[in-house]
Amino acid sequence: MFENFGQQLYDNIILLDRYLIYLDGLKNTLLLTFGAAIIGTIIGTLVAICKIYAKQKKVLKPLDILCDIYLTVIRGTPAMVQVLIFGYIIFKPNMSGNGMLPVAIFALGINSGAYVAEIVRSGIQAVDIGQSEAGRSLGLTNNKTMQLIILPQAVKNILPAIANEAIVLLKETAIVSIIAVADLTYSGILVRSRTFSPVPLLLIAAIYLIVVLIMTMGLRALERRLSRSDKRN
Repeated sequence: MFENFGQQLYDNIILLDRYLIYLDGLKNTLLLTFGAAIIGTIIGTLVAICKIYAKQKKVLKPLDILCDIYLTVIRGTPAMVQVLIFGYIIFKPNMSGNGMLPVAIFALGINSGAYVAEIVRSGIQAVDIGQSEAGRSLGLTNNKTMQLIILPQAVKNILPAIANEAIVLLKETAIVSIIAVADLTYSGILVRSRTFSPVPLLLIAAIYLIVVLIMTMGLRALERRLSRSDKRN
């Protein structure tokens, strides 16, 4: 299988400029990761805030039920199945290639939002209740207290967890190849279908590993910075 490995490397990377296929796939994978992370963070934050306010105001109970349904359905079904539903049922089934890229980003963002919601909710609840009381004693409304006092403190608690979710999301993007999105995994499969070599699969595994290591280093740097900030306080 690994006979003439050097020649296989050349055939699967250099020959016919096949490295461009991997670069294009990597670009789409990064777009998927960060696009879905942004959507997931927005949705997760809104869901978490809705659930917290729903406990304070009975009028928001229907919204709380709706959020619970969203969390139950998304967390209770496989991400791959969700991508298939978005790609072939909710959106036009005749879309293909990069036309499916926005669909995949949206589907992964919806999936990520369900997990981010729990991260944000736990981060908000970790803020001392005395902070809310202090805000009200200053004459701030609940909305202003949340916006100016609670959320800024909660962000420090949840940033590392959100960054870790982005790392997990990077690896989960591999499932979008099932709807023919030209991500990194799809690129490796495409090259392998032409060369019948194991090299493309090993190469994309190495690329995923390198990107994850870079993101992990960034996460650790963020955690150290937040830790120094806590010590100064």
